[in-house]
Amino acid sequence: MTHVLTPLEIMTKLISFPTVSRDTNLPLIDWVEEYLSSHGITSHRWPDPDQPHKAALFAHVGPWEEGAVVLSGHTDVVPVDGQPWDSDPFEVVERDGKYFGRGTCDMKGFDALAIWTLVDAHRRGVKTPLQLALSFDEEVGCTGAPPMIEAMQPVLPKGASVIVGEPSMMKTVTGHKGGQGFMVDVIGFEVHSSIMHTGVSAIMEAARIIDWANHVNAEEQARAPSAIAAMFDPPWTSLHTGIIEGGTAQNITAKHCRFDIGYRAVPDADPKAWRDRILERIRSVEADMQKIHPDARIDVDERFHVPGLRPEEDGQAEELVRAITGDNGTHVVSYGTEAGQFQAAGYSAVVCGPGDIAQAHQPNEFVTVAQFEAGHAFMKKLVDRLAA
Repeated sequence: MTHVLTPLEIMTKLISFPTVSRDTNLPLIDWVEEYLSSHGITSHRWPDPDQPHKAALFAHVGPWEEGAVVLSGHTDVVPVDGQPWDSDPFEVVERDGKYFGRGTCDMKGFDALAIWTLVDAHRRGVKTPLQLALSFDEEVGCTGAPPMIEAMQPVLPKGASVIVGEPSMMKTVTGHKGGQGFMVDVIGFEVHSSIMHTGVSAIMEAARIIDWANHVNAEEQARAPSAIAAMFDPPWTSLHTGIIEGGTAQNITAKHCRFDIGYRAVPDADPKAWRDRILERIRSVEADMQKIHPDARIDVDERFHVPGLRPEEDGQAEELVRAITGDNGTHVVSYGTEAGQFQAAGYSAVVCGPGDIAQAHQPNEFVTVAQFEAGHAFMKKLVDRLAA
């Protein structure tokens, strides 16, 4: 009989693959596919036609029928460039009651637990089916999950309850914000800065859009929140710019400025209205630029859209997770996950996984041994329920 790896052994193997979002995840997918196959489990991969070096993987065990519990995680991690690590980021190191390594928290720790659970459920012959779904490119805007979810539909029986294992300290998270990101290229017209009124400074025009975002944030903060929005911190939809670059010299109006802008919306906000609001502001600034010079323009690349996760009334996934954890608290988060995308595709969805989101993306990222073991205990109870 093929040796069954422990969750820690699986996590150690997964973290040895440096699946930074800019790079391939295929060696990891190959390994998972081979490991599941060694235990008699058929898995299916969906290769990204636009990025042949990346693929998603999904599998089903138990009765070939609808209603499965789906364990969902992403395989990509953020870069370690420039971070002061005390150990090899792609090697699991245990010290002081913690497992260190890139992805231990976000979220290869959960991926390892999910893989272990799928094998255990298959070996025990569960009566309720279980599925595994491993995506890619979550860290660059949750862009890999939607095509994976679509690809699962004609291949596997439709699942019912999805547990997305982002770090939540094993709490039952029933809501999160959604969002959309844009990359904006402002093309100005260069003149000497002493006659700047005859030119178009791409930087200064970009600043008009960014400063508008500051005013919108102030307005949203002052607005009385809805009942759903009040659950979040902060309880409003926010705009943010995290990257900006441009310009040639101090005495030349900038020909080019590139920046990102995006929103994080509470689940009951209208994402189309927020998209339109941002684009309307951009086009208004562009029109003013073109009054000075017709060649000035603003190009917009819509990078990603992540729907929010709305708390469900009598949600099947929530009921399942609460029954296992005993957690009856109300928990929502302001970051986005793939749970909203599963919910939008007709699944009941919840977020529950080991680790603290504060450790995600950090140098010396870790999950505590206690949290990892709590995740393992959760999975054992899940299999017991599926086998009953």
